[in-house]
Amino acid sequence: MAQLSTEIPGDERGTLLAFVEAQRTALRESVLGLDEEQAASRPSASELSLSGLLKHAAEVELNWLRLAQQQPNEVRRSREAWGEGFQLVGSETIPSVLAFWDGVTREVEDFILAVPSLDEVFPLPEAPWFPKDAKVSMRWMLLHLVEEFARHAGHADIVRETLDGTKAMG
Repeated sequence: MAQLSTEIPGDERGTLLAFVEAQRTALRESVLGLDEEQAASRPSASELSLSGLLKHAAEVELNWLRLAQQQPNEVRRSREAWGEGFQLVGSETIPSVLAFWDGVTREVEDFILAVPSLDEVFPLPEAPWFPKDAKVSMRWMLLHLVEEFARHAGHADIVRETLDGTKAMG
């Protein structure tokens, strides 16, 4: 069950990382007790599956990390392959996606703990949804990850409840 994130007095990084982790955990727990077929099913009107949400969240987190590091994203998808980010393909399994996400999580935490300040900024890529020449801070990135994961944890709650009646505990 996802743990309540609490403030860590005097530790903004730790507090923000705890909130990111709480939302990661909510998403990860959505597949507990399910087999691969159940987790890949789409029992609601949405195209979303639980396993697809896990994969998407892990890849989104990697993308934000690489943007912050100003390094190329090794899992960047073309427009044509964008949909594959929401479904397991080939030999991918829930355990392999979770292991991948574990690695991304460690990398994000190590990176955030090493940056001199959460006020450090990085440029956003050119995209119609970003202002031209915009930059965001590490703090903004962490808050965005909380927002992203919380939105998808809500989706996962609905998919899981539609699938088998299980309700989120967090």
